Amino acid sequence: MYKFEPLLKQTLWGGDKIIPFKHLDTQMERVGESWEISGVKDNETIVADGPDKGKSLNELVREQKGQLVGEENYQRFGDEFPLLIKFIDARQDLSIQVHPSDEIAHRQGKPRGKTEMWYCLGRQGDSETGIQDITPMLYNGLKQQITPEQYEEMVENDTITDALARYEVHEGDVFFIPAGRIHAIGAGCFVAEIQQTSDVTYRIYDFKRKDKNGNYRELHTKLASESINYTVLPNYRTEYQLPKDEGVQVVSCPYFTTAVYDLTEPMTLDYSDLDSFVILIAVGGAGTLTADGQTASFRMGDTVLLPATTREVKVEGEVKFLETYV
Repeated sequence: MYKFEPLLKQTLWGGDKIIPFKHLDTQMERVGESWEISGVKDNETIVADGPDKGKSLNELVREQKGQLVGEENYQRFGDEFPLLIKFIDARQDLSIQVHPSDEIAHRQGKPRGKTEMWYCLGRQGDSETGIQDITPMLYNGLKQQITPEQYEEMVENDTITDALARYEVHEGDVFFIPAGRIHAIGAGCFVAEIQQTSDVTYRIYDFKRKDKNGNYRELHTKLASESINYTVLPNYRTEYQLPKDEGVQVVSCPYFTTAVYDLTEPMTLDYSDLDSFVILIAVGGAGTLTADGQTASFRMGDTVLLPATTREVKVEGEVKFLETYV
């Protein structure tokens, strides 16, 4: 099993939740993102310990191929690791965005689109700004039918948020964001994000904010219009019940399958029939993982990559985690 050094991203909108959540010894401020597992070029995570310490994730893929990611995954994705795992802490509202599908991205000259999901990590307040008293909100999906022409008009006249479904965020909430769905993380939100390995993001609206030079940030209105799925659904929050000591699948799509576990007693996870790597993301509590003759600590804030050759994993302790694979 592999743990990686997190890539911490300081941002203007970052808060102060990630450092304590991950038990890190650093004085960095305004950390907006922690990239936990990444094969993105120039942003590759590095193995933190063990015999492969110092190697990048992409080096592991090149060396181990299907043994690391799964034979079918290696045929599909080659030397590029298919998922990007992040923690995101928003002290301010992020811009309203959309990502294209693979098909549309290819037409626009991009290598692939982006489908993603969020698991909400609670309301730990930001001491600097006092947003403990703010109820975290996010946008996900359209709440009313609009046309591409209406969309462009609403962006121009600052009313696009009127067409979006807005949600109050609670710990454990899950939001699936398939390519084409308009979305935005609001101030106070702290989430774990699982996504395709892609950096294709089209900014729809940025609340008329200006940068330090007094300029508006670039919007990608036309490209976004081509990418938006204008279908309206009654609810965009994933509804699920999480009993103790059972796994509950919350997302299943062509790019990843994710389940949530809340354990109070030991459990052995059987991957003998799975031809894929597995990523486990601890979102609460603490325990240990035992796999392939190796035992490692596993506590809130940890992210662990299990090679496709791993047949089973024993999880001990009182720990809540996400399990995801392709």
